[in-house]
Amino acid sequence: DGYILTNNHVVEGATKIEVGLYGEEDQVYQARIVGRDQLTDSALIQLTDKVGHPLPEARLGDSTQMQPGDWVMAIGNPFNLSHTVSVGVISALGRPMQVADGRFEDVLQTDAAINPGNSGGPLLNLRGEVIGINSAIYTDSARGANIGIGFAVPINTVTEILPQLEKGKVVRGRIGVNVRDVQRNALAGFGLKERKGALVSEVIANSPAVK
Repeated sequence: DGYILTNNHVVEGATKIEVGLYGEEDQVYQARIVGRDQLTDSALIQLTDKVGHPLPEARLGDSTQMQPGDWVMAIGNPFNLSHTVSVGVISALGRPMQVADGRFEDVLQTDAAINPGNSGGPLLNLRGEVIGINSAIYTDSARGANIGIGFAVPINTVTEILPQLEKGKVVRGRIGVNVRDVQRNALAGFGLKERKGALVSEVIANSPAVK
């Protein structure tokens, strides 16, 4: 049906979206934004031009099955080098990536080469299933390119909100508190025998938590 998953930051603020397909380097198709979500850095777009042949469908995998050391492949458009494939492993799970002011999303870390232009491309497991959407890199100011630390939004994070993206709007519940771990030296003060639970460090003004 011409639906394509990508990053929110790839299409945010766009006034025109053009899509190029593999093997059709001289042809571009117009597309529209169906829905996007800043907090997962994900977006769903759809081709508005008709394509005269069947479109292949990427199979979505299960990102919760990935473990550090698992081989992965990244496909993208680094430095306008279209359809570039790079290979690496899952380096770590659950790395916090800031997606908005005070909001973080747990992402996959990989050493598969991810550079500017890889955003929105798939991170694939050995079965060719999409287990992440390449989103960001950690780099230094001197090079601004890959140093072996890239991040991808887990595909399960995206599929959870995909029905809402298809409807054009993502809605979430909000409490309005900031929490932090209970410090070991504070157990006695809170009357705790073991380090469990979370400490409410702030109640945000005009939030549901105030009530």
